[in-house]
Amino acid sequence: MQIAFVEIQNFRKLKSVRVDLDGRTTLLVGANNSGKTSAMVALRCFLVSKGDFSTNDVHLSNWSKINAVGESWVTNYGKQDVQPPSPEGWGDLMPTMDVWLSVKENEIHYVSHLLPTLDWAGGWLGVRLRYEPKNIDDLYSEYVKAVALAEETKKIAQQPGPDGKAPEYKVKLWPQSFREFLDKRARALFEVKAYTLDPTKCTLPNCGVAQPQPLPENSEPIEGDPFRGLIRINEIHAQRGFADASGRDTGASKDERRLSDQLRTYYNKHIDPSDMPEASDLEALEAIDVAQATFDAKLQVGFSTALKEVEGLGYPGVTDPKLIISTRIRPADSLDHESAVQYEITAAGGGAAAGLLRLPEDYNGLGYQNLISIVFRLMGFRDGWMRVGKASKRREAEDSDETPFPPLHLVLIEEPEAHLHAQVQQVFIRHAYRILRNHADLGDSETLRTQLIISTHSSHMAHECDFSALRYFRRLPAKEKGDVPYSTVVNLSEVFGPDNETKRFVVRYLKATHCDLFFADAAILVEGPAERMLVPHFIRSKYEKLNQAYLTLLEIGGSYAHRFKELVDKLGLITLVVTDLDAANADGSVAPVERGKGQKSKNTTLKQWVPKMEAIDDLLAAAADKKEVPHDLFFAVRVAYQTPVSAKVPKAQAAEEALPSTFEDALVLQNVGLFAALEGAGMIAKFRQHIETAASASALAAEMHKTLRSGNKAEFALDLLFIKDPAALAVPAYIAEGLGWLQEQIDRKQLETIIQTKAAKGAAQ
Repeated sequence: MQIAFVEIQNFRKLKSVRVDLDGRTTLLVGANNSGKTSAMVALRCFLVSKGDFSTNDVHLSNWSKINAVGESWVTNYGKQDVQPPSPEGWGDLMPTMDVWLSVKENEIHYVSHLLPTLDWAGGWLGVRLRYEPKNIDDLYSEYVKAVALAEETKKIAQQPGPDGKAPEYKVKLWPQSFREFLDKRARALFEVKAYTLDPTKCTLPNCGVAQPQPLPENSEPIEGDPFRGLIRINEIHAQRGFADASGRDTGASKDERRLSDQLRTYYNKHIDPSDMPEASDLEALEAIDVAQATFDAKLQVGFSTALKEVEGLGYPGVTDPKLIISTRIRPADSLDHESAVQYEITAAGGGAAAGLLRLPEDYNGLGYQNLISIVFRLMGFRDGWMRVGKASKRREAEDSDETPFPPLHLVLIEEPEAHLHAQVQQVFIRHAYRILRNHADLGDSETLRTQLIISTHSSHMAHECDFSALRYFRRLPAKEKGDVPYSTVVNLSEVFGPDNETKRFVVRYLKATHCDLFFADAAILVEGPAERMLVPHFIRSKYEKLNQAYLTLLEIGGSYAHRFKELVDKLGLITLVVTDLDAANADGSVAPVERGKGQKSKNTTLKQWVPKMEAIDDLLAAAADKKEVPHDLFFAVRVAYQTPVSAKVPKAQAAEEALPSTFEDALVLQNVGLFAALEGAGMIAKFRQHIETAASASALAAEMHKTLRSGNKAEFALDLLFIKDPAALAVPAYIAEGLGWLQEQIDRKQLETIIQTKAAKGAAQ
């Protein structure tokens, strides 16, 4: 048994999404504010802290409809022939989560209370958890009474005084709207109710938007907790020490802050020999008794003088009890101090001295402490589930049902990378699931299953996970006026389809590079190493706003950039492709770019992705809008390739058109004066010589094309960085156009988000 997927509706940024869960580890990735935290909090609110919702958890675009319900109640209150309020319809407004289980036929005894029909024979089972009014009549009555009381107070306050004038009060009385009423009363009047779903009516998402099935009218909720005895849930919050948007404390609790605290908790739960002692505990208990008796005798001798002095004061008297000093040795107390956990440091040369070099846990690196702490908690989750040690004799409150072991263990971890450096992040993600399964009854067992869900901003963790385990949260623009941007979830295992060569290439490439493609606001795909080194310098020195955005830059090459099309389209990531024209003559031979020669581009990206042109003359004449593929307000793709440059060489009388073929010659043609005086060796020296001898700008372009055929482009970029401040270089025109476009796209995306969010908040007031 395992959770196949969950569908979340009307919760924060998640209007309607499906999150497919891997059978082992699922990694939630995406840019900032894309909905990852919303998904983790939804899982917590529905499955862990059941009902711990805030009005801020309701999707912003729904408040205009919820307020309209309240207005209709007040308007129609007391009228004849008005239908009483109905509980139907709240499912389309309030947060819901559908949990779909994949259950085998031989596991039916676990889920008998969830079966939709008696002839169910295995497969999917669905449960809807919905935050809704406990009693619609109580909600209706309390709201209209609150509004009526506020109106009555206003009338009384506005009665004329002795002078005949009515006082004017600008204060606004609660509640001004249904939203304002629910801000105070929702926790008392709402709860989470569970309903069974029909597996035959489960449908796939439409364009990334989940399509949860409607519940039949008058559906009866399931009594009690539908997952009691079925799913054991543990979680680790993000170690921030801050509170989330609803005021919930997401920092570590007292028993999570120190490893010694966790050791003491684990000891009390699984090891303590005084708790339900077994035969193997007798030796330890006897040693404790002997130590206690010895210590008591020592205390009696040590305190004898002091006690006699007290007796000399007349106390205790004949009828007073006599003072006795006794101890109670509790091994758990030995873990309750700052040096309970120590780190042993090996001295040079080893030997006996090595054991003397120890430091308390606080003296080790914060990243290492955090790693050990998280790992130890995972061990505690596993052993608590499997009731290791003393826990096997103790029926804890959450497990006091007829099921010996819940068949499914769900573990939620939020941003474990906090305080972990890159290498430790990789170690953690490689071993986390293995730790949760490290028990004789677990391993590869399909009877008892573990599912681990992690939200992260770490490209290092994404790098270590299988591509199929990644779930990408994508932001989309509002669909209509007054709505807000929303999120969808992309199952990356379904991006390319099975046995796809492109998939193999992209996955292998991403595994070979530590890119942050899944966390960026936009991507820049570049042709070669020179662009990879110099474009970031251009952005830092000349594009201040762009430098503040989260950009990822990948060196792909013109022959391979198009293979990222499917992934970029699925991610909906604003993408600028910086590539070369790669001109070739009619016979297929590589040649410098020329007009009117019937040349064609060999660049697959230009031919198959954007602008889907092959003729060099067409590419040179293409307008800016032909180089862009707009998809929506938040997503577009543009290509930037070499365009004609007006340049003047020393031997020419005037500037003329030159046609660059690569980034390097475009950079030189854009900065002829600078390179003419630039000292340096290698390609820099050759370019300087070409500038001195060329009779025209076009001749210079032709000579540089020859040099670049055998030159080291990466070395050229490194030499340039070493001897010249990139800020002094003029950006090649085609790259400047591309970066300017990229800035406009990010600005528009940010502006659209702000405008739509303000509009929705205004409607909620």
